[in-house]
Amino acid sequence: MVPQVDTVRERILTEATRLFGAQGVAGTSIQQVAQAAGITRPTLVYHFGSKEGLREAVLDALMAHWRAEVPRLLSAASAGGPRLDALLLAFFDFFRRDPDRARLLLREALDRPQELALRLRRDLQPYTGLLTQAITVGQAQGLLRADADPHAFTVLVISAALGVVATGADTAALVQPEPSVDALQHELIRVARTSLLPPRPENP
Repeated sequence: MVPQVDTVRERILTEATRLFGAQGVAGTSIQQVAQAAGITRPTLVYHFGSKEGLREAVLDALMAHWRAEVPRLLSAASAGGPRLDALLLAFFDFFRRDPDRARLLLREALDRPQELALRLRRDLQPYTGLLTQAITVGQAQGLLRADADPHAFTVLVISAALGVVATGADTAALVQPEPSVDALQHELIRVARTSLLPPRPENP
């Protein structure tokens, strides 16, 4: 039975995301992606035209996943705990379900920073803005530190989450015993949460 076009395309995108994340776009050939996807090079070229076309499609697919999945994850998570924890867990969950996404974004940040910045502004700000808004609301209610910068906090926490997912299994070698990625995630969320809490009043 001949595979459906969507199935072939999705398989190519999955393997390209994995290889681009592991080796970088420059270090990955179209032939490598085709071989990993179990197709011929002409088939890949038919679908995407060139390696640059494939790279654009991979990034478009990543952003589309974000737009489709993050609102669902937030809806499912927000019912189980404080809004801030739910948001942080949702961002972690999105990348941990496919760590190659995090690796690819980090590589793009190093290789094509201006292009990535344009994509982040266009595709992700509406969703990362949810975290900024949650902090602002908490500050207005007196629940979170008034001196915290919601925008800087959001950038720092999401950047740290990307780093944990993309490199945590390796950078854990900095200490002994080596913490798991689950432990790193838990600790990052704990640190993020406590850094926003207002100081306790001193005992008289």
